[in-house]
Amino acid sequence: MPHLRRTARWPPSTLILFDHGTPAPLIPFLEGHTVTKAKDAGWDKLANGELLGAAEKAGFELLLTTDKNMAAQQNLRGRAIAIVVLGNSQWRIVQRYVRRIAASVNAATPGSYVEVDIPFK
Repeated sequence: MPHLRRTARWPPSTLILFDHGTPAPLIPFLEGHTVTKAKDAGWDKLANGELLGAAEKAGFELLLTTDKNMAAQQNLRGRAIAIVVLGNSQWRIVQRYVRRIAASVNAATPGSYVEVDIPFK
């Protein structure tokens, strides 16, 4: 995958990678950002560590994932990519929290890690 470049505009656009569990219907709610699904990049079979490395190398600035074990399974220290973890992957529930998710994405800084609490009911 070619190296992606950030666009120069306001508000700044963030290059976001959706992992395989992140619901695609969320994409239109992340206005002003550029979103690529891991599957579309050919990375849907990569393990978390490999996915993080590939995403950073390609210039992605944020990983949106549903893997709540990411922080426990990976050494995130020194990572440039921000990580936002959704507490649920079911779109029928996630759609009620799109503002909270968008706010977390917009507030992310390089290397930050945040979990968006989304109940299962």
